[in-house]
Amino acid sequence: MSTDTQILFNATTVGNVTLPNRFIMAPLTRCRAVDHQPNELMAEYYSQRASAGLLITECTMVTPNTSAFGNDPGIYSAAQIEGWKLTTDAVHKAGGRIFMQIWHAGRAAHPLLNNGTEAVAPSAIAINDEVHTPEGKKPYTVPHALTTTEITAIVEDFRNAAASAIAAGFDGVEIHGANGYLIDQFLRDGSNQRTDEYGGSLENRARFLTEVLEAVTAEIGSGRVGLRLSPLNSFNDMRDSDPLAWTEYLTKHLNRFNLAYLHLMRADFFGVQQADVVSVAREHYQGHLMLNMGYNAAEAAAVIAAKTADSVAFGTSFLANPDLPTRVETGAELNTPDQNTFYTPGAEGYTDYPFMTA
Repeated sequence: MSTDTQILFNATTVGNVTLPNRFIMAPLTRCRAVDHQPNELMAEYYSQRASAGLLITECTMVTPNTSAFGNDPGIYSAAQIEGWKLTTDAVHKAGGRIFMQIWHAGRAAHPLLNNGTEAVAPSAIAINDEVHTPEGKKPYTVPHALTTTEITAIVEDFRNAAASAIAAGFDGVEIHGANGYLIDQFLRDGSNQRTDEYGGSLENRARFLTEVLEAVTAEIGSGRVGLRLSPLNSFNDMRDSDPLAWTEYLTKHLNRFNLAYLHLMRADFFGVQQADVVSVAREHYQGHLMLNMGYNAAEAAAVIAAKTADSVAFGTSFLANPDLPTRVETGAELNTPDQNTFYTPGAEGYTDYPFMTA
């Protein structure tokens, strides 16, 4: 093992869960859940990667007709709970630990992917982009601005999803507050132009997230709840007028919840917004800080050694290397991810990436 990566193999804890190493598998949309139903192929995929300190699933719908991708999984039916048990049983049998990322797409859910159901958001502002639908690429639609009664109902959807995830055998949940989906749409002022108690000030824009956190932590315990945030990411036509102030406010605010971890995306996919949100988060957040976006093993080890982070989540490198920790430990070459099969159906580019040979 290279001494510059040795710290990645040190144990740590996230809430109630002890992790044998600091390699986290980031949530990765893979579109293999046909008709939103978790299946045996998904169980194979996740269990192949059980040597990670923690696996975080792809974004999983908390309520029907909120799909952003077409074959994204759900956790709102008894059949889905049973389907996810295939994954949790396989991962635990392989010695792993797994959290489910629970999610509402908000305005990123196109009606053509959701039986004609209108998309919802904090404000009636469409994403300025197109999405793949069964009828080809289409512009995003103008969403319905949620009423306060509807907001309360979605909070309960998150609560129920968390309870169902635990019933399905997951070790915890990660609340998806990033990448331009519903919680993020409330948090950032480019998409939230409300004038009621859910809009305007940072406190008001964080109210929906706060209510979700209160509901989910009350339901399953804060030690089994993580949160993902992306202060800078412009994906899904997102922006905020002051991401540093936003990061400072939220990281201070989150300390009251004693979460298992905060999963922070350090950058913008497209480089539109740039700022050092990591230093702000590290200064103000008192719990386990997990970082993500573009880290290799050496850089991840360096930020952990510098106490800038407690763990690092790896995305496409875990996608293409089911045995990533072993490859890093031995200095082996990494498989190259095939972007052409990220979202295609079937095993190709999903469960057929080779393990190391002896």
